[in-house]
Formats: sequence, structure tokens, C-alpha cells
Amino acid sequence: MYGRRWRPAAERVRWVVDPLVGVGPLRFGMTRDEVREAIGEPGPVGAVDEMRAPWWQFHDDTGATVLYDLDFRLVGIAVDAVSGPRVWIGEVELVGLVPSQVGADVRRLAERTGVAVRTNPVGDPDVPAWGLSMGAAPSWEPGPYGHPRRGDAQLSEPLLVAPELADDPYAAEPVRHWRDLADRPANPGAWPVAAELDRPRWNWTPGRSIGLLRYGMSPEQVARGLGGAEPTLRRGRPNLTQRSYRMWPHQTEPRPPAPWRLEEEHFADLGVTAEYRHRAPGQPVLGAVTIAARTGPQLHFAGIPLVGRPITEVEADLTGHADERDLGLVYDGPDEFGPQDAHLYVLPARAGDRTISGVRLFAPDWEHRR
Repeated sequence: MYGRRWRPAAERVRWVVDPLVGVGPLRFGMTRDEVREAIGEPGPVGAVDEMRAPWWQFHDDTGATVLYDLDFRLVGIAVDAVSGPRVWIGEVELVGLVPSQVGADVRRLAERTGVAVRTNPVGDPDVPAWGLSMGAAPSWEPGPYGHPRRGDAQLSEPLLVAPELADDPYAAEPVRHWRDLADRPANPGAWPVAAELDRPRWNWTPGRSIGLLRYGMSPEQVARGLGGAEPTLRRGRPNLTQRSYRMWPHQTEPRPPAPWRLEEEHFADLGVTAEYRHRAPGQPVLGAVTIAARTGPQLHFAGIPLVGRPITEVEADLTGHADERDLGLVYDGPDEFGPQDAHLYVLPARAGDRTISGVRLFAPDWEHRR
């Protein structure tokens, strides 16, 4: 949740969208100083690099992320689902509600006013005429002692952009700099979840193996362990640079002097992603495996199923197991958690209006990163 704090609806200010012009007190084209004057100082979270514009910052007191272009002019505003203002376009409220209901309301309003609606890469409505692209985020609510507590719902949150970004917001550099979706397949607006009976059950040994996969395997060995499956996406980067490469199987690797470092292989049909590290140049070996919440195989820990369940149920089961043994759960940020010394994290994932559990398992000496 970085610096976010849950706010009840009664404590949130009301902002009204002026399509392609701004929202609330913010207007596209504002300078950084003008944004600060309108909504206060930003928090510590963001990409702030004077040498690498564009950049973004989260204003935790307001609950909004602001995005800037190469001239550090405001071109995007993302309102946080759990802490941001209540935002309205016409009679439709956009923030902190059930995503499917908000999406239906947006589509009805667009139809009534004669503007086109598309589906954006995250599976929600996108209205270029308004500079509006909807999304969702996991819910949080106040818990004991004032600390936030996760929920099982997803909540709606809008991205509003300037006219020059409206045609394809997630392809625009300021938005990509904030939330890069280049390595994710576009969601058509559906979130099918495999039934428990349709998921294969994989055995695993913490810190050593998952199914037929063993840490330290080469990509060729991983493919054999997955029954000869072909990756649907390969992701990596050239050595000695900071620029990320994303590669599809039919593409060729870059030519020297930029040897390519394979980092991930995604097997969409299996719901599995293999992540690699390099012990020597050109020698990737398996270091972590992510099991997709909606489609991946089932894993158990101490009899507790970990994949495809409401996220709060998994957390409660693991917390009970840990308390019985006077252990604890390990948290990597607010979103990921796992049993102590099990070398796994449970990950939240969207399934329409719900949040369900995926799993990331890793070698003991793997530097956890996402």
C-alpha cells in the first residue's frame, strides 16, 4: 500500500471530472509547483529523476498519483481506490466501488452521450473522448489498532489523462513509466478462474523443488520438466544496460555487443512463470517460480491450499498455523506474505471483482524481487 491510508467515504473530498481538462483542483499542463499548491506536497514514493523524465509521484495526503511529461507538465492523474477523493463524471461515481458495476455505469453513460468505449489492457472500460481509463486494486479496510487490513474485494480506480495521451494511455511513455504493462497479455475483460478439480496438484519441497522443476535448472531443463511446453512470453534485458527487453518467441535475440540475459519465461497454458538468474554470462538457471492465481496448479503447505482462494482465507489459515507453532508470517511489503523459512510468498491477484491468491516460490539464496 506504500504510503496509502484507508479513508472512509465520508472523509473523502469530492472531485468532478472535466474531460481532457482535469479533475478536482488539478488541470493538465500544470507545473510541479502548481500541483503542489493545489494538493500539497508529494509523499516519498515515486519515480523522481530529473535526468529521466517523465516521472510520477504519489501524494499520500490526497490519495492521487500525478504523472508528468518530458517538460514536467501534468498529463495524468490516477486516483487511489482506498485513499483517494470520490470522483464523479456526470452522475457516475468512479472510485472505491465494485469494478464491474462502475464499468457498466461508465458504458451506459458513454452510450447515452454518444462516445465510444473500448476495453483497456487491464480489462476495464476506456473512453478516449473523456481521457478516462478504469482499473482496480485490492481492497483494504481499517483493522485492529488502526492498522489497515486486507479484504477480498477489488475496488475501482480511474486514470485520467490529457488529450495527447487519451487515444492509448497505457502505450504513452508517462503511463508506461508509472505502470508498465508491456510484459502482460491484454485482458479482454474476463477473468476466468480454473476450478479446483481442474488444477493439477504439485508437490514441492521448500527451497529445493516445485513439481518436476528444481532450482538451478537451465531453461531447456525447465521446458522438459513442464512436459515440453513452449513459453508464450520470454522477458529479459541486454547485459550492461538498464533498458529492458521484452521478447516473444518468434523474435530473434539482439546481436552483440549486447548479449541478452533471459530473466523470465511465461507458460500461459500452465499458469506458470519461471524466473532465472545468471551464475555466468549466458547461463541462466532457475531461481524462482510463480504460480498464477487464476490458472496455475495447486500447492499445499501443511495441508493448506495456497492457490486460487480468497486472499484473506489463505492469510488466516497461514496465520493460524504459525500461531500454533509460535512462528510468524514473513511480509514483503503489504501485499506479499508467507510462512517463515518456507521460501514462498502468497501474492494477491485480480479475478474480476475479487482478490485471490497466487504463489511465488524461490531458492533460499534468491534475491526476492518483482
